[in-house]
Amino acid sequence: MIYLNTFSFPTLEDENDFRFSQNRTCYTSIYPYGILSKNTIEKLVFEPITILYGGNGCGKSTALNVIAEKLKLERDNLYNKSNFFNDYKKRCRYETNGIPTHSRIITSDDVFDFTMNLRYLNEGLDRQRENLLDEAYRRKTYQFKMKSLDDYDEFKRNMIAQQKSQSEFVRQYMLPNVKEQSNGESGFMYFTSKIQNDALYLLDEPENSLSPEKQKELLQFIYDSARFYNCQFIIATHSPFLLSIKDAKIYDFDETPVKVKPWTELKNVREYYNFFKLHEKDFI
Repeated sequence: MIYLNTFSFPTLEDENDFRFSQNRTCYTSIYPYGILSKNTIEKLVFEPITILYGGNGCGKSTALNVIAEKLKLERDNLYNKSNFFNDYKKRCRYETNGIPTHSRIITSDDVFDFTMNLRYLNEGLDRQRENLLDEAYRRKTYQFKMKSLDDYDEFKRNMIAQQKSQSEFVRQYMLPNVKEQSNGESGFMYFTSKIQNDALYLLDEPENSLSPEKQKELLQFIYDSARFYNCQFIIATHSPFLLSIKDAKIYDFDETPVKVKPWTELKNVREYYNFFKLHEKDFI
């Protein structure tokens, strides 16, 4: 499914018009002006899965965030815009078949915050578990006497502690502890919880929180979501696993002008290939 057909960024001529329209001649930064134009990135045409590939500073994350802000997509963390961002955004154009309201951008900051919040939650649950174990131990020999119906819940809790093991008592009075997941597993869970049917999703370097194994799982999840559940993806990444997604259209932002390439011709992928080819005998 394709919701966003094309997206056009300001041309170099547009950027020069902007510069001449300013009263001052010196700028500490005019971001995002000057980022995408240096690689002659003016118009992107999208497929159900489109990947923006390139090294740090190539502009792939900038492009993703400009698209997200122009389309007013949902996001969990506010985007830190520069003074010139809104002017730049006004000069952008796009063609769509209608953007579903629950479309969103997911950044590495979103995933990091989610995993940290889970960690803090789990630390609290661990403390709760320890307190419940102590309580179960104390109640084993404590003879509680009811004085009125107001004491019923306390009486019942005491009886349960005496009739059950400490671990059974803890399970009854404690929410499930979700800790037994690594940061990568938590990150993968974040993607699967946020990505629903029938929507456009922008993913900014999703591999940052994931192990190679989890990246391969995310690859399959993205492919299946696009093929069977009417999702469209635009992904900024340099992960060789995600770059290998079948039928993905890949823009190489390291080229000037930007070119569409097969994943096996990308510099990053070739570096991995040559490295493992050099050490091929070590794997036998």
